[in-house]
Amino acid sequence: MLALLIKTFLVQAFSIPSDSMQNTLQRGDRVLVDKLTPWFGSEPERGEVVVFHDPDNWLAGEPTPEPNALQKVLSWIGLMPSAEEKDLIKRVVGVGGDTVECKGTGPLKVNGKALDESSYVYPGNTPCSQDDQGGQFKVKVPEDHVWVMGDHRQNSRDSRYNQADKNEGFVPVDKVVGRAVVVAWPLDRLSNLPVPDTFDQPGLNASSPSGAALSLAPQGLALAGAVPLVLWRRRRSGAGEGHEEG
Repeated sequence: MLALLIKTFLVQAFSIPSDSMQNTLQRGDRVLVDKLTPWFGSEPERGEVVVFHDPDNWLAGEPTPEPNALQKVLSWIGLMPSAEEKDLIKRVVGVGGDTVECKGTGPLKVNGKALDESSYVYPGNTPCSQDDQGGQFKVKVPEDHVWVMGDHRQNSRDSRYNQADKNEGFVPVDKVVGRAVVVAWPLDRLSNLPVPDTFDQPGLNASSPSGAALSLAPQGLALAGAVPLVLWRRRRSGAGEGHEEG
Protein backbone atom coordinates (compact mmCIF):
# COMPACT_ATOMS: atom_id res chain seq x y z
CA MET A 1 0.00 0.00 0.00
CA LEU A 2 2.85 2.38 0.88
CA ALA A 3 4.63 1.56 -2.38
CA LEU A 4 1.46 2.25 -4.36
CA LEU A 5 0.96 5.56 -2.56
CA ILE A 6 4.53 6.70 -3.23
CA LYS A 7 4.51 5.60 -6.87
CA THR A 8 1.19 7.30 -7.53
CA PHE A 9 1.25 10.53 -5.55
CA LEU A 10 4.61 11.54 -4.10
CA VAL A 11 8.14 11.50 -5.46
CA GLN A 12 10.72 9.18 -6.93
CA ALA A 13 14.49 9.32 -7.08
CA PHE A 14 16.05 8.98 -10.52
CA SER A 15 19.67 8.20 -11.33
CA ILE A 16 21.47 10.14 -14.07
CA PRO A 17 23.41 7.67 -16.26
CA SER A 18 24.51 10.01 -19.08
CA ASP A 19 26.13 13.37 -19.73
CA SER A 20 23.29 14.96 -21.72
CA MET A 21 22.25 17.37 -18.94
CA GLN A 22 25.73 18.54 -17.89
CA ASN A 23 26.64 20.67 -16.07
CA THR A 24 23.22 21.03 -14.49
CA LEU A 25 23.24 17.30 -13.76
CA GLN A 26 26.24 15.01 -13.66
CA ARG A 27 26.44 11.31 -14.39
CA GLY A 28 25.70 9.51 -11.11
CA ASP A 29 23.57 12.28 -9.60
CA ARG A 30 20.32 11.28 -7.90
CA VAL A 31 17.44 13.69 -8.44
CA LEU A 32 14.10 13.83 -6.69
CA VAL A 33 11.11 14.15 -8.99
CA ASP A 34 7.88 15.79 -7.85
CA LYS A 35 5.04 13.51 -8.92
CA LEU A 36 2.44 15.19 -6.71
CA THR A 37 2.03 18.42 -8.68
CA PRO A 38 0.55 16.92 -11.91
CA TRP A 39 -2.36 15.47 -9.90
CA PHE A 40 -3.53 19.04 -9.26
CA GLY A 41 -3.83 19.94 -12.93
CA SER A 42 -0.37 21.39 -13.51
CA GLU A 43 1.47 20.90 -16.79
CA PRO A 44 5.19 21.26 -17.53
CA GLU A 45 6.45 24.83 -17.91
CA ARG A 46 9.28 26.26 -19.94
CA GLY A 47 12.61 26.00 -18.19
CA GLU A 48 11.69 23.06 -15.96
CA VAL A 49 13.82 19.92 -15.89
CA VAL A 50 11.42 17.01 -16.31
CA VAL A 51 11.54 13.22 -16.32
CA PHE A 52 9.39 11.52 -18.94
CA HIS A 53 8.73 8.05 -20.28
CA ASP A 54 10.40 7.25 -23.59
CA PRO A 55 7.85 8.63 -26.11
CA ASP A 56 8.78 6.43 -29.07
CA ASN A 57 11.98 4.40 -28.85
CA TRP A 58 14.33 7.30 -28.13
CA LEU A 59 16.39 4.86 -26.06
CA ALA A 60 16.47 2.09 -28.66
CA GLY A 61 19.68 0.10 -28.32
CA GLU A 62 20.65 1.66 -24.98
CA PRO A 63 21.61 -0.95 -22.36
CA THR A 64 19.47 -1.35 -19.24
CA PRO A 65 21.77 -0.96 -16.21
CA GLU A 66 21.70 -3.70 -13.58
CA PRO A 67 20.43 -2.20 -10.29
CA ASN A 68 22.33 -2.78 -7.06
CA ALA A 69 20.70 -4.14 -3.91
CA LEU A 70 19.75 -0.72 -2.53
CA GLN A 71 18.21 0.34 -5.84
CA LYS A 72 16.17 -2.87 -5.91
CA VAL A 73 14.78 -2.11 -2.44
CA LEU A 74 14.00 1.51 -3.31
CA SER A 75 12.34 0.37 -6.54
CA TRP A 76 10.20 -2.16 -4.65
CA ILE A 77 8.82 0.50 -2.30
CA GLY A 78 8.37 2.99 -5.14
CA LEU A 79 11.16 5.44 -4.37
CA MET A 80 12.99 4.60 -7.59
CA PRO A 81 11.68 3.37 -10.94
CA SER A 82 12.19 -0.26 -11.86
CA ALA A 83 15.16 -1.18 -14.04
CA GLU A 84 12.78 -2.01 -16.87
CA GLU A 85 11.33 1.50 -17.04
CA LYS A 86 12.65 3.63 -19.89
CA ASP A 87 12.83 7.24 -18.73
CA LEU A 88 14.67 10.34 -19.87
CA ILE A 89 15.42 13.71 -18.32
CA LYS A 90 15.59 16.98 -20.28
CA ARG A 91 14.74 20.66 -20.01
CA VAL A 92 11.40 21.93 -21.37
CA VAL A 93 12.04 24.81 -23.78
CA GLY A 94 8.65 24.95 -25.49
CA VAL A 95 5.06 24.23 -24.45
CA GLY A 96 1.81 23.91 -26.40
CA GLY A 97 1.37 26.82 -28.84
CA ASP A 98 5.03 27.91 -28.78
CA THR A 99 7.20 28.31 -31.86
CA VAL A 100 10.74 27.12 -31.11
CA GLU A 101 13.59 27.85 -33.50
CA CYS A 102 17.30 27.16 -33.92
CA LYS A 103 19.25 28.81 -36.72
CA GLY A 104 23.01 28.64 -37.09
CA THR A 105 24.66 28.33 -33.70
CA GLY A 106 21.85 30.21 -31.97
CA PRO A 107 20.52 31.70 -29.89
CA LEU A 108 17.54 29.42 -29.32
CA LYS A 109 14.35 31.41 -29.90
CA VAL A 110 10.91 30.86 -28.39
CA ASN A 111 8.08 32.85 -29.98
CA GLY A 112 10.69 35.07 -31.60
CA LYS A 113 12.42 35.87 -28.30
CA ALA A 114 16.08 34.94 -27.95
CA LEU A 115 16.91 32.99 -24.80
CA ASP A 116 20.05 33.73 -22.80
CA GLU A 117 20.99 30.17 -21.86
CA SER A 118 24.48 30.91 -20.58
CA SER A 119 23.56 29.91 -17.02
CA TYR A 120 22.82 26.28 -17.91
CA VAL A 121 24.09 25.31 -21.39
CA TYR A 122 27.30 23.29 -21.14
CA PRO A 123 30.40 25.52 -21.32
CA GLY A 124 31.82 25.57 -24.83
CA ASN A 125 28.55 24.41 -26.41
CA THR A 126 26.51 26.65 -28.65
CA PRO A 127 22.75 26.84 -27.97
CA CYS A 128 22.05 25.45 -31.46
CA SER A 129 23.96 22.89 -33.53
CA GLN A 130 24.82 23.40 -37.17
CA ASP A 131 24.03 19.94 -38.53
CA ASP A 132 21.51 18.47 -40.94
CA GLN A 133 20.22 15.78 -38.56
CA GLY A 134 17.90 18.09 -36.60
CA GLY A 135 20.11 20.80 -35.16
CA GLN A 136 18.47 23.41 -37.37
CA PHE A 137 14.70 23.61 -36.94
CA LYS A 138 11.60 25.74 -36.58
CA VAL A 139 8.64 23.93 -35.00
CA LYS A 140 5.24 24.77 -33.59
CA VAL A 141 4.53 22.79 -30.42
CA PRO A 142 1.10 21.10 -30.45
CA GLU A 143 -1.22 21.48 -27.48
CA ASP A 144 -0.61 18.93 -24.71
CA HIS A 145 2.99 18.43 -25.85
CA VAL A 146 6.39 19.88 -24.98
CA TRP A 147 9.68 20.35 -26.83
CA VAL A 148 12.70 19.26 -24.77
CA MET A 149 16.45 19.75 -25.09
CA GLY A 150 19.44 18.66 -23.04
CA ASP A 151 21.73 21.25 -21.46
CA HIS A 152 24.76 19.57 -23.01
CA ARG A 153 23.57 20.59 -26.44
CA GLN A 154 26.22 18.82 -28.48
CA ASN A 155 25.75 15.58 -26.53
CA SER A 156 21.99 15.18 -26.19
CA ARG A 157 19.64 13.10 -28.29
CA ASP A 158 16.48 15.08 -27.56
CA SER A 159 13.47 16.46 -29.45
CA ARG A 160 15.73 17.77 -32.23
CA TYR A 161 16.97 14.34 -33.20
CA ASN A 162 13.71 12.44 -32.87
CA GLN A 163 11.60 14.41 -35.34
CA ALA A 164 11.10 11.25 -37.41
CA ASP A 165 9.24 9.49 -34.60
CA LYS A 166 5.46 9.23 -34.35
CA ASN A 167 5.28 12.43 -32.26
CA GLU A 168 7.65 14.39 -34.56
CA GLY A 169 10.01 14.89 -31.63
CA PHE A 170 7.41 16.40 -29.31
CA VAL A 171 6.81 14.76 -25.93
CA PRO A 172 3.14 14.21 -24.99
CA VAL A 173 2.37 15.77 -21.61
CA ASP A 174 0.85 12.50 -20.43
CA LYS A 175 4.32 10.91 -20.78
CA VAL A 176 5.82 13.34 -18.27
CA VAL A 177 6.45 11.68 -14.89
CA GLY A 178 7.16 14.92 -13.05
CA ARG A 179 9.54 17.79 -12.47
CA ALA A 180 13.05 17.22 -11.10
CA VAL A 181 13.24 19.58 -8.13
CA VAL A 182 16.30 18.58 -6.09
CA VAL A 183 19.73 17.07 -6.64
CA ALA A 184 19.80 14.89 -3.53
CA TRP A 185 22.98 12.87 -4.04
CA PRO A 186 25.91 13.09 -3.76
CA LEU A 187 25.61 15.38 -0.75
CA ASP A 188 28.27 17.79 -1.98
CA ARG A 189 25.97 18.57 -4.94
CA LEU A 190 22.80 19.02 -2.90
CA SER A 191 20.83 21.82 -4.61
CA ASN A 192 17.46 22.71 -6.05
CA LEU A 193 16.69 22.97 -9.78
CA PRO A 194 15.07 26.38 -10.36
CA VAL A 195 13.63 27.76 -13.58
CA PRO A 196 16.24 30.08 -15.17
CA ASP A 197 15.41 33.79 -15.35
CA THR A 198 15.53 33.84 -19.16
CA PHE A 199 12.14 32.09 -19.24
CA ASP A 200 10.57 35.00 -17.31
CA GLN A 201 11.44 37.69 -19.87
CA PRO A 202 8.56 39.94 -20.99
CA GLY A 203 6.75 39.00 -24.19
CA LEU A 204 7.79 35.36 -24.23
CA ASN A 205 4.14 34.28 -24.17
CA ALA A 206 2.98 36.64 -26.90
CA SER A 207 2.73 34.02 -29.63
CA SER A 208 1.44 31.24 -27.42
CA PRO A 209 -2.39 30.98 -27.48
CA SER A 210 -2.36 28.76 -24.43
CA GLY A 211 -0.05 31.02 -22.45
CA ALA A 212 2.73 29.45 -20.43
CA ALA A 213 0.88 26.37 -19.14
CA LEU A 214 0.70 28.06 -15.76
CA SER A 215 0.75 25.83 -12.76
CA LEU A 216 -2.54 25.34 -10.98
CA ALA A 217 -0.99 23.37 -8.18
CA PRO A 218 0.15 24.04 -4.64
CA GLN A 219 3.82 23.50 -3.88
CA GLY A 220 5.02 19.92 -4.35
CA LEU A 221 6.70 17.87 -1.66
CA ALA A 222 10.13 16.41 -2.28
CA LEU A 223 11.20 13.31 -0.38
CA ALA A 224 14.85 13.76 0.56
CA GLY A 225 16.31 10.27 0.44
CA ALA A 226 13.81 7.72 1.70
CA VAL A 227 12.52 9.37 4.86
CA PRO A 228 12.53 13.17 5.51
CA LEU A 229 10.12 15.44 3.64
CA VAL A 230 11.36 18.70 2.16
CA LEU A 231 8.93 21.45 1.26
CA TRP A 232 9.94 22.75 -2.11
CA ARG A 233 9.27 26.31 -3.26
CA ARG A 234 8.24 26.11 -6.89
CA ARG A 235 10.17 29.12 -8.11
CA ARG A 236 13.70 30.25 -7.33
CA SER A 237 14.25 30.24 -3.59
CA GLY A 238 18.00 30.54 -3.55
CA ALA A 239 21.04 28.98 -5.11
CA GLY A 240 21.03 25.92 -7.28
CA GLU A 241 21.24 24.79 -10.85
CA GLY A 242 21.64 21.90 -12.41
CA HIS A 243 17.60 7.85 -16.32
CA GLU A 244 18.33 8.32 -19.53
CA GLU A 245 20.55 8.91 -22.34
CA GLY A 246 19.96 11.17 -25.18
